[in-house]
Amino acid sequence: MIPELERIFGPDGQLAQALPNFRARPQQIELARAIAEAIADNSQLLAEAGTGTGKTFAYLVPALLSGGKVIIATGTKTLQDQLFDRDLPRVRDALKLPVESALLKGRSNYVCHYHLARTRSEGRFTARDHIMHVQRVAAFAERSVTGDRADCETVPESSPVWPLVTSTRDNCLGSECGHYKECFVLKARKEALLADVVVVNHHLLFADIALKDDGLGELLPACNTVIIDEAHRAPDVATVFFGESTSMLQLTELARDAELEQRRKAADAKALLDAAQAVGMAARAVRLGFDAGAGKLLRSDALARREFLDALDRLIEETSTLADEIEAQRDRSEELPALHNRATAAADRLSAWRDDSRGDLIRWADVTTSGWQLHATPLSVAEIFRKETESSARSWVFTSATLSVAGDFSLFARQLGLEAARSQSWASPFDYASAGRIYVPRNLPPPNSPQHTSAVIDEALELVTLSGGRAFLLFTSLRALRQCAEALPRLLRERDLDFPVLTQNEAPKGELLRRFRTLGNAVLIGSQSFWEGVDVAGDALSLVVIDKLPFAPPDDPVLAARMKHLEEAGGSPFMDWQVPQAAISLKQGAGRLIRSETDRGVLAICDDRLVTKGYGKTLRSSLPPMPFTREREDVAAFFGSQRAWQASQ
Repeated sequence: MIPELERIFGPDGQLAQALPNFRARPQQIELARAIAEAIADNSQLLAEAGTGTGKTFAYLVPALLSGGKVIIATGTKTLQDQLFDRDLPRVRDALKLPVESALLKGRSNYVCHYHLARTRSEGRFTARDHIMHVQRVAAFAERSVTGDRADCETVPESSPVWPLVTSTRDNCLGSECGHYKECFVLKARKEALLADVVVVNHHLLFADIALKDDGLGELLPACNTVIIDEAHRAPDVATVFFGESTSMLQLTELARDAELEQRRKAADAKALLDAAQAVGMAARAVRLGFDAGAGKLLRSDALARREFLDALDRLIEETSTLADEIEAQRDRSEELPALHNRATAAADRLSAWRDDSRGDLIRWADVTTSGWQLHATPLSVAEIFRKETESSARSWVFTSATLSVAGDFSLFARQLGLEAARSQSWASPFDYASAGRIYVPRNLPPPNSPQHTSAVIDEALELVTLSGGRAFLLFTSLRALRQCAEALPRLLRERDLDFPVLTQNEAPKGELLRRFRTLGNAVLIGSQSFWEGVDVAGDALSLVVIDKLPFAPPDDPVLAARMKHLEEAGGSPFMDWQVPQAAISLKQGAGRLIRSETDRGVLAICDDRLVTKGYGKTLRSSLPPMPFTREREDVAAFFGSQRAWQASQ
């Protein structure tokens, strides 16, 4: 396959002939060659490819040429759709290969005929917009081939009707459903089983690996190759799916569904109604068992609160009672057996969280102003995932722009048990020396100082004045984000600067990015969700400001437990874990700036530690190789030269 790859990716190859903007890149050919070798050898490959390498085509070509069944997992559903609808067809057509592909999502992404009919008959919604949304979903379900809610453009993604017209693993009736033969999820699974290439997202892949079936169960055993794109996210996703959680929302929804089914099919079973209502009240009472504040705390700290412990015991008792009452009525409807399973499983999880002290699980509570979640998180997912990757003769390819710290893959490999995998990095083909500057301001207050965020906002004001807007301001905390969102518009008005200010959560992420690109001189204020997976190429983005080095918050109970375990094993929690994690996260944030060969811009990091601390060298080594400065005058000169360059084009 290797000589064939050279021809395909070459300046006169099939990709260049079929795709007008394609450019041959040595890094892309080398990456494709390494992936092809991993597929041929049924081995594991960790492939870090800098921005602009063209990693999507680099893995698609050998995957399509391999002749085996391939699963490709992307980081988000948006990237999943982009890969399936745009990139994969373009490569397949260029190579003229008769390859069948399929798109498979979790079941909550497909309209459920049963739940749609039930919602319509019960008239749960009274608001005109919501009633209209249900009608539009019904019309969509009649004409749609796939039932994928992403194609139902007339109903907002945030509409409250979606959870009631789709199914979950808990409330799906399976083969007992009267709509089983026309089920959109079942149809998508069948197509995926027959396809040569199946595109999924990380959540669906890890749900299957963790045996939490959400639509993929029969595919993994049959596939020859698994390619995980945006793989830097994989350890966190694996941690979620290899653990367990129970929430107030799950319990109140269970209570609601049991009460509705009692009224619908067992109206004379008053004990069932009483039990359902008792669970709803007990679930809400658990929140009252904490004090007024929100936060994350270990189980030992939570159980030390008498009010919480009493409320939890009451919830376990009421949930078990509900399971018994449902069991007594289970033959009276098709949904009661599934409700019994949900109630039993919830009671078991709650009991295990309260009483089990397994050393390989971190049990902790996440309390918000309006609810709670009880988590059981694995101390490490490495052994679990290692068994999966070594249990069968298939190849595993993990690729991302950020897998290593200065070429060292040890943190990522250790997290997933991939120490035996081959690893390699390919640098970006971009000319970073002329593309931009890295700027660390002088004389800012320490990052833990109360004055730091105000100083960052003042610095950002000066920088967006120089850049003409066209900026991302990225914050490591929502509190700092809100402070900037409140102050910056006023500061811009005081300078008569007419730069539109967009703030995370004021509109859906995709809509904010569309506005940002269209406006051309906007300032977007965001946090974690804009640090990665965001692509704004061109002049609309010329400045990225990061307020602090992205170290994980010290109050995270999972991080604290893992740090303690690492220290007990003789390691250095800070240098072996926290610094590499921060470096990878910083690299992701920095990667928003230069997205094409013609992009130009400044990356400003408002944290002195990048220069003054010994570990700053490690963090700097993970940033794009752009000239470094601490002088704002250099930033002004850069933007001045860029305007002159643009005027000459």
